[in-house]
Amino acid sequence: MANSLILAAAAANKSLLAAPSHCHSFSLHSNCPPPHHSQSFPYKPFLHLHSLSLTSLHRRLIPVPALDSDVPHPLDQGSAVKVKNNRSKEIEEWDSWTAKFSGGANVPFLLLQMPQIILNAKNLMSGNKTALLAVPWLGMLTGLLGNLSLLSYFAKKRETEVIVVQTLGVVSIYVVIAQLAMAEAMPLPYYMVTSVVVATGLLLNFLNYFGMLNAGIWRFWEDFITVCGLSVLPQVMWSTFVPYIPNSILPGVISFVAAVAAVVMARTGKLSEKGVKFVGAISGWTATLLFMWMPVSQMWTNFLNPDNIKGLSAFSMLLAMIGNGLMIPRALFTRDLMWFTGSTWASLFYGYGNILCMYYFNSVSGKFLLAATAGLVSWIG
Repeated sequence: MANSLILAAAAANKSLLAAPSHCHSFSLHSNCPPPHHSQSFPYKPFLHLHSLSLTSLHRRLIPVPALDSDVPHPLDQGSAVKVKNNRSKEIEEWDSWTAKFSGGANVPFLLLQMPQIILNAKNLMSGNKTALLAVPWLGMLTGLLGNLSLLSYFAKKRETEVIVVQTLGVVSIYVVIAQLAMAEAMPLPYYMVTSVVVATGLLLNFLNYFGMLNAGIWRFWEDFITVCGLSVLPQVMWSTFVPYIPNSILPGVISFVAAVAAVVMARTGKLSEKGVKFVGAISGWTATLLFMWMPVSQMWTNFLNPDNIKGLSAFSMLLAMIGNGLMIPRALFTRDLMWFTGSTWASLFYGYGNILCMYYFNSVSGKFLLAATAGLVSWIG
C-alpha cells in the first residue's frame, strides 16, 4: 500500500525512482544512508517527511512472521500486499485504532497485579504467610521470564505501546515475586538470580530501543534469553506436576544442551538460512509458551489446594482478561501469529479460566462470572 502511495507522491521525480538501491527501509538503526534527492529538482521537505511517514506506515502494515523476530525491520517485502488508494484511509484508521487498543491495554496491565500486591501486603502484615502459597512462584516466574523475553521481541519491532505493556508486566510481577520471597514461599537463591536477570534485561532492552547498545552485546542477550527460555520451559512444565511425577532436572539439562548447540551452530554459520531464522524465533516462541503456561500452573495449584484459592484476586484475573483482549486486534492487524496466540490464550485461560475456576469454588458470585462472560464474548465477537 505504502509503496504505491510513495510512487504516486513522487511520480515527478523519475530519476529518483529509477535509481538502484540496496536499502528497502530507513531507520535510526539502519546502515543505509537517508533517501537521496536528485539534484535536478528542488528539495521538498514536506514530500520527504510524507514519504518517510508512509514508509513507517508501510513497515507497520506488513505482516511480520515470528521467524523474522530476529530482524528489527524485515528487508524482504516483495510479497507486500498492494492496497488500492481508496482503501488507504481505511487501513490507516485500522492501524490507528489497533495501536490505540494496544496502548489502552496499559491501564488494565498497570492495575493487573495491584489487587494481588495489596492482598499479599495485608497477609504479610497480619503474619498470614500461608495465604501467599496460593500464588505459585513457578507460575509467576514463568510469567516474568515470558514478559521479559517478549519485551525484547517487541523492542525489535518498535511496537512502543506493547513495550510499555511488557515493561509494566515485568515490574509488577517482580513485586509479587519479592513478596513471595519475603513470605518464604519462594527460595531465596532463585529470587536473587531472578533479580539480577530482571535488572539486566530491562537495562539492555531500553538501551537497545534508544540505539545506545552495541550490536554484539544485544546479540549476546538474545542468545542468553534463547538458551534460558528453552531450558526453563520444559523444566517448569515438569516441575509443575511434582510430586505426582519424579523430581528431576533432566528436562532442563537436555533442553539446555540442545539450546546451546543450536545457538553455537547458528552463530558459526553451520545452519541454513531457515535454520538461523528458526533459532532467532525460539526466544519469542518460548516466551509465549512460558506466558501461556502461567494459567496452567495456576489452575493446577487451584486443583491441588482449593482452600488456598481465596488468596487469589478475582479483579486481577478480570484485568488480565481485559488487558490481553485489547491486544488481540493489533496482533490480528499485524498478522503476528505468535502475538495473537499468546494474547488469546492469556485472555481466555489466564483471565477468564481462573474466574471460572474461582466461581466453581464459590470465590466469586454468579453475577461476576456472567458479567465477565458477556464482556469477553461481545469483544471476541
